[in-house]
Amino acid sequence: MTNRLADTLSPYLRAHADNPVDWYPWGPEAFAEAQRRDVPLLISIGYSTCHWCHVMARESFADPDTAVLINRDFVAVKVDREEHPDVDGAYMAAASAFTQNLGWPLTVFTTPRGRTFYAGTYWPPEARQPMPAFRDVLAAVQEAWTQRRAQAEDSADAVTDALARAGASTPSDLPDADALAGAARTIAAREDRRFGGYGDAPKFPVATTLRMLQTPLVRREAPDAAESADRALAAMAASDLRDADGGFFRYATRRDWSVPHYERMLTDNAQLLDVALDAGDDATARGIADFLLGTLRRAGGGFGAAQDSESWIDGERSEGGYYVRPPSERTGLELPAVDGKVITGWNGLAITGLARAGASLAEGSWVRAAAEAAEYVLRVNRDATGALVRASLDGVASGAVATAADVALLADGLFALAAATGEAAWAVEARTLLDAAIEGFEGDPLLAEHGIAAAPDQTDGDLPSDAAAVAAASLTAWRLGAGDRYREAAAERVREHAAPAIAQPFAHGSLLRVAAGLVDAPRQLVVVTETPEGALASAARRADADVVAIVTPEQAQAFADAGFELFDGKGDAMEQAFDCRSFVCRLPVRDPADLPLAR
Repeated sequence: MTNRLADTLSPYLRAHADNPVDWYPWGPEAFAEAQRRDVPLLISIGYSTCHWCHVMARESFADPDTAVLINRDFVAVKVDREEHPDVDGAYMAAASAFTQNLGWPLTVFTTPRGRTFYAGTYWPPEARQPMPAFRDVLAAVQEAWTQRRAQAEDSADAVTDALARAGASTPSDLPDADALAGAARTIAAREDRRFGGYGDAPKFPVATTLRMLQTPLVRREAPDAAESADRALAAMAASDLRDADGGFFRYATRRDWSVPHYERMLTDNAQLLDVALDAGDDATARGIADFLLGTLRRAGGGFGAAQDSESWIDGERSEGGYYVRPPSERTGLELPAVDGKVITGWNGLAITGLARAGASLAEGSWVRAAAEAAEYVLRVNRDATGALVRASLDGVASGAVATAADVALLADGLFALAAATGEAAWAVEARTLLDAAIEGFEGDPLLAEHGIAAAPDQTDGDLPSDAAAVAAASLTAWRLGAGDRYREAAAERVREHAAPAIAQPFAHGSLLRVAAGLVDAPRQLVVVTETPEGALASAARRADADVVAIVTPEQAQAFADAGFELFDGKGDAMEQAFDCRSFVCRLPVRDPADLPLAR
């Protein structure tokens, strides 16, 4: 059959459109049908470049006999986790009550109200110890629902209630320099001194953690912890985790960074661009930028979500087969597909990385690409009311709502673009978006309607959590002079999650990075010049500072008129560099030699 997925905007859902399973996309229709038939929902969550999602689709969802069981006993729902991160987070949290082996594909069985009473990940078509066969799981769940329904519903309600209670947090004081240095040392204690990175296999790039270790506070107070981040990047860059074209794979299955899982994500590479820039590794930064611009960039300027691990080679699907060949042997091979979804927040990360790196390394084409991506997202990723949505595909906006992180990450990217171009309009747009994120988002409406708790924690996954993303953009806004209320917005979110962040720093790198930024006085450099490629501007770009803005007198005045106080009184200056600490500026200098590179 051709099911309801054919007309969706998700490449992942479209890939299942010809399954014999009678799939529904995430939405009220599936819930209504489950309630009408009084059967459980089978919610299958994955994404288009997920290898094991492909495997389970071929083995089970394309199998007519398995489909008969699913269609008879369940209402089947297919969810793209990249399109609906709130849904994925909620059900991943619920699944943790049933298995510790979490990942994708995520397979969740719920009541008709959407409350989880059993869950797992990949199940094979035939039993492979310790995994049962998927058909046996289906039969067992169906028996539990029909023979022990009250027990299943009680279990589902208990999980939902426990997750709702777990979402409560107790604010504490802002962590000080000693606490943050201690958190950095806790992370560094997990360093693999032989191969770099942290822990044993599988090993991930953990860009959010690396960025926390690169903060000026950690470099000053816990230098060996900071150096562990530099060593991790160097090890990854020299390993099989990095493809010949400069892009990084999702993770390595072995301790020495070999045998990668070959999908390549925008999230990882955009953040690693920032990591490489802050580590002074220009070669790695240039390689990542080349991958973003040469592979993930889509028509119109937005960036696709990921490149697949699989491709067709000699008539068969091959996982990683394209990438293991030397570049000279790839000619003529079909390229692994790119998931063309332009995800709002993920593009915000790319805009940030390209704008910062382009300005620092004098690569104007990168800054222009960041601006084109920003223009694309702001134009296309909108609903009928003008509100930002989660994603778009081929110029068509998704119906999935944007998350707080989406909006905040895009805002942070626009702030970076404002500093890189000197154009205040980007900062004004960023401030408007950030104000909406600070006010709060209700999240996925269907989860809220059915009383399904969102993910209770605010840990980082492959990108910053909602709270950390809003805090980071608020810190950036304050540093640019948008006002003290933005510093307080950042501090409020850090205080709310400080206790678990200090207790588990590896999972809260993004929030701790903001906390470090609140402890240290920011260094802000504003160069007012008509020659942005001149010696004074170039010296500022090489300096260690939290804000580097190269502006003409007219641009400085535009920032000031828009309410960014860092630029007050600088519209009449010419060929001068202002070196400021928390908005207190030293006497301006004209000679590049008088502008310190260090803080």
